[in-house]
Amino acid sequence: MSTIAAIRVPAEEFALAETLSRVPGVEFETVRVVAHDDRVLPLVWARTDDEDALERALADDPSVENERLLADLADERLYRMDWVANIGTVVYALLEHDGTVLSASGRADGWHLRILFPDRDSLSATHDFATDEDIPLSLEQVADLNEGRGSQFALTERQHQALLAAYERGYYEVPQDVTMAELADEFDVSAQAVSQRLHRAYRNLIENALVIGRPTDTIEE
Repeated sequence: MSTIAAIRVPAEEFALAETLSRVPGVEFETVRVVAHDDRVLPLVWARTDDEDALERALADDPSVENERLLADLADERLYRMDWVANIGTVVYALLEHDGTVLSASGRADGWHLRILFPDRDSLSATHDFATDEDIPLSLEQVADLNEGRGSQFALTERQHQALLAAYERGYYEVPQDVTMAELADEFDVSAQAVSQRLHRAYRNLIENALVIGRPTDTIEE
């Protein structure tokens, strides 16, 4: 069963460590990540108020090679680059266990990654590899894709069904096409139960789709 793991790595133990330490407030977010041999080849959005400092830091960063600016927008820049250091865990996950990096974001306080593994054994092997290599990797959340498409956002099956029904019945339209009470009748529960289910679903969606890396200890029905 495929598994998604939310992983945190300290900034100093991952790619772009020097850039993150030299450019205050800079943030990185990957668009695509692939591994080849002993390096990682990402497309990376960079956000900073000091573009000159960013360019200098990238040029000096020992974990980066072949950086190339692809787009320069008002408040962010898109780069293609090679990561060549501090990326052992990602290379291992991608090449040895067919992992897929769904998202990765880096700030001064660390990197947060969501990686899709073919199964739990692949995740366990990657975690063991990091431990053996003394890489301080923290597992913040693990979700098996066994509850439909909503599980990647830590939604329970009931939460996924409630959100889907509310959307399809027009609950989010203005004006609403269906009331909370009518939704409750469809699930044969009280309106309060549906309201609480939707509220918890919103929270899980925000935590797992928007607030990358924030730990979720339990998933409530």
